[in-house]
Amino acid sequence: MAVREILQMGNHVLRQVARPVADATDPAVANLVGDLRDTLATCRAATGYGRAIAAPQVGADLRLVFLNVDHPWPLVNPSIVQSSAETMVVWDACLSFLSIFFQVQRNRWIDVRYQDLSGAWRQFRAEGDLSELLQHEIDHLEGILAVDRIVDTRTMCTREEFERRYRAESPYALRS
Repeated sequence: MAVREILQMGNHVLRQVARPVADATDPAVANLVGDLRDTLATCRAATGYGRAIAAPQVGADLRLVFLNVDHPWPLVNPSIVQSSAETMVVWDACLSFLSIFFQVQRNRWIDVRYQDLSGAWRQFRAEGDLSELLQHEIDHLEGILAVDRIVDTRTMCTREEFERRYRAESPYALRS
């Protein structure tokens, strides 16, 4: 597979709504998943950040997300079908603008429906850190960036300041 360039904030492609994947079993989808996996792994190795990536971040206009939290997990055509009324404020950043961090408000839990690579539809409930991560990635499929969800511009800080003050208590904490 290939490591692709991650589009950066300001690139108009990041603001477009992604098209549904017509056939989750298409070999081109599996190839794109491989590219997303390799791109995410390379970014994680270079920066220490990178739990997930959405296809639009590498210029692919498709509703596809790749997570690697406890295991590799591609989600084709994911959508949020239900969400909690209860919210949480969390730190957020993005591979498309990794120099700034800030706080956003997210739902505490969400129910996500998606297809796996065999084309089967699945649904599950994500809570806490996984909920926040999936909301971030599914937003990418809608052309929404995390900066659009900032709760207070005064929470914005540089990556260096975030690492110094907040990283150890966040889902971004380095784990062995």
